[in-house]
Amino acid sequence: MKTWMKLALGIWMTGVVFFGFAMPIGDIPGLGPKARIIFFHVPMSWLAVLAFFMSMWYGIAYLRKKDITYDIKSATAAELGFVFSILATVTGSIWARFNWGSFWNWDPRETSIFVLLLIYGAYFSLRTALEIEERRASLSAVYSIVAFVTVPFFVFIMPRIMFSLHPGGGGSAAPIVNSNGKMYLDMNMRFVFYASLIGFSFLYIWLFQMRTKIGLLAYNNQAEN
Repeated sequence: MKTWMKLALGIWMTGVVFFGFAMPIGDIPGLGPKARIIFFHVPMSWLAVLAFFMSMWYGIAYLRKKDITYDIKSATAAELGFVFSILATVTGSIWARFNWGSFWNWDPRETSIFVLLLIYGAYFSLRTALEIEERRASLSAVYSIVAFVTVPFFVFIMPRIMFSLHPGGGGSAAPIVNSNGKMYLDMNMRFVFYASLIGFSFLYIWLFQMRTKIGLLAYNNQAEN
């Protein structure tokens, strides 16, 4: 990513944070004034799912072509997915503290993200434990595929079929889109929400490119030595 794009991204994200806290917002059932968490929590959650999907995608690419670049990209995507999952968990816990009285309640939504963190934590343990490069890349690719299969269940299905305090869980009203497919967000909230989605998506792209370059440099240096 070019320098001017990084600068523009920094200004964009600064604007998202500012308007996310300063702009007047409408009422969302079940959230009230705490609905501002949507501007940060939802994009982080979305990027975690996207990153885990990309990890699987590059894992499949590695198994097909045996190119180490795809292994590095798969691992990079998994790392970013793990980071964004932690950020989503932290922001969700802060919201839970003010709405439910404590940071952690073992709600189905909290439990599902905790299990996902364990699954991908095991992925990094697997990569660390294997020293043979080709074996590490192959097993990691297979694991990334199996791991992502669990993501739709833990993120989209389980929290909705079980009773949950989380908005949208157990048949309760979803925080953004209602049962009729209409958005609860007013124009101000939509402006900030979409701006946040765009900003966080470009942030992911920048981090992915930077981390991939670092991974390739480390691999080439190790190969030369």
